[in-house]
Amino acid sequence: MKQKFAVQLYTLRNECEQDFPGVLRKLKQMGWAGVELAGLHSYSVEEIAEVLKETGLQTAGIHISFQRLTTDLESVLTEARLLNTSTLICPSVPHELRNEEGYQQFHSQLNEIAKEVQPGGFTISFHNHAFEFETSVNGMNALTYILEPSADNAVLAEVDVFWVQKAGQDPAAFIRPYSRRMPTMHVKDMSDDERQTYAEIGTGVIDFDPILIWGEQNGVEWYVVEQDVCPGNPMDCVQLSLTNLHQIAERIAANT
Repeated sequence: MKQKFAVQLYTLRNECEQDFPGVLRKLKQMGWAGVELAGLHSYSVEEIAEVLKETGLQTAGIHISFQRLTTDLESVLTEARLLNTSTLICPSVPHELRNEEGYQQFHSQLNEIAKEVQPGGFTISFHNHAFEFETSVNGMNALTYILEPSADNAVLAEVDVFWVQKAGQDPAAFIRPYSRRMPTMHVKDMSDDERQTYAEIGTGVIDFDPILIWGEQNGVEWYVVEQDVCPGNPMDCVQLSLTNLHQIAERIAANT
């Protein structure tokens, strides 16, 4: 399992702006197996691909905006090939589409794109927040609608367990329908106080054991740590999350 831990680089966006290659080298030294990209921070895709090759870090996927997926798909696929990944993730729904009709339009377009890229070996996943639970579409919340595990739906899941918890749902229960439909999962903890804000893995209220056990049994390829806001130095935060993830993985291995 330890070779499935990656960090979403949005967590380290400010550090990457200053020295993207240096951040990648430090992450490899920490023991991360992969990274999930969210922008290139003024570097060329060729430059970043070269540093990834140098360090041995794998690309766990790329977050690509809905706008780019709909208007710049060929360039996106070229970048993905250079970065050695087939996993494309749409990170959010545009604000103007966050209503019942908008979600239907969004899903229809994303599903068409997902089917279009399938012959080339690519997949499209959707990453959630909590707001999708607030809108009903066809008698279900918008997230369940977008991720419906049917043969006709090519949109895969990148469930963010923090946001599921934030919406008042049980993450371990919510992910169950998406067996073999979730190549990547977002993991971050929730603080054990009235703020219910972002926390390093293992320091909050989310029980990751059943989540990771399910992931190992149901085809999750990468567990991606994304901490939107860090209370201290973000590099220290991701180090703590990785240390605790390794301990959880060791505990699971010892009990199975």
